[in-house]
Amino acid sequence: MWSDPMTDTMKALAKTKPAEGLELIDAPIPTPGDEDVLIKVHKTAVCGTDIHIWNWDEWSQKNVPVPMITGHEFAGEIVAIGKDVDRRLKVGQRVSAEGHVIDLNSEAARAGHFHLDPHTRGIGVNRQGAFAEYVVAPAFNVIELPDDVPYEIGSILDPFGNAVHTAQQFDLLGEDVLVTGAGPIGMMAAAVARHAGARTVVLTDINDFRLDLAQKVAPGVRTVNTTKEDLHDVMHELGLKVGFDVALEMSGSPIAFKQCVDTLIMGGGMALLGIPSKPMETDWGAIILKALTIKGVYGREMFTTWRKMLGLLKAGLDLTPLITHQYPYDRFREGFEVMKAGQSGKVVLDWEKTA
Repeated sequence: MWSDPMTDTMKALAKTKPAEGLELIDAPIPTPGDEDVLIKVHKTAVCGTDIHIWNWDEWSQKNVPVPMITGHEFAGEIVAIGKDVDRRLKVGQRVSAEGHVIDLNSEAARAGHFHLDPHTRGIGVNRQGAFAEYVVAPAFNVIELPDDVPYEIGSILDPFGNAVHTAQQFDLLGEDVLVTGAGPIGMMAAAVARHAGARTVVLTDINDFRLDLAQKVAPGVRTVNTTKEDLHDVMHELGLKVGFDVALEMSGSPIAFKQCVDTLIMGGGMALLGIPSKPMETDWGAIILKALTIKGVYGREMFTTWRKMLGLLKAGLDLTPLITHQYPYDRFREGFEVMKAGQSGKVVLDWEKTA
């Protein structure tokens, strides 16, 4: 059994009580099971899910048991391997991991649809997470990082996978694509659409900071603040005579959803990743009469999406501009505040440094 020669405890960020915020605690270093690996965490990224958990909103209260070490976007190195692990993993290897932990005996998994397992548990949601100096993950979930992918990029592969999986839903080559929502995943989806050969990519939001940042993350994308410009005027400017072929809805906004329906061509496709905060009314008549195809997107396709995203990085897609803030882990409050203010791209916490 592996143990840190200096201590049996680690620093971690945890939801210790059913209230707003997280606390920096001392926790026992977890012990990997026979089919698990223990990973020394180098970098973690703050996700929108982590903000929900911080705020202790209605969703978090229903889904997150307390106490819980949070965080699921991370990269680090393997320090221990369970005795029954049969993958070619080794101590010292640089890795990230798929954050959805599945039941390999479920009907979905046995059919090869790992990402559709209804009993999926999430690292840092309902299984102890990665905002810590060490985290345990099933060896099945471990993703080997190429040498040219730094830890900070490795820590944002999880949301990058959401973007790639959403973009996978329809053929984008030579198509006109609308992306609604310029959060980090929306920016990455726009970048993926560009790399996939879309003719035109339009990205909408109401946050100027993020729309400006998107120009660095996805060069060549036409950004639109819909409070200042009319999307139909932009379509005319770009020569879109009928509408967009594909829409990627990343915001969960009812207004954005309607925008997609209104501007798609007859027979167009819409992929939905953004989750509305509450049930919304929808004009199903418009959807039916335009013969639209709508697909819901969940997580990442294991493990096709991971192969594609690493391929995109190798092909030159640069996510570096998306990381706007990096902090030592003990300055986590600053990181969460800048995320909550909407004035950041991805925020990364360094678990090798303190302030």
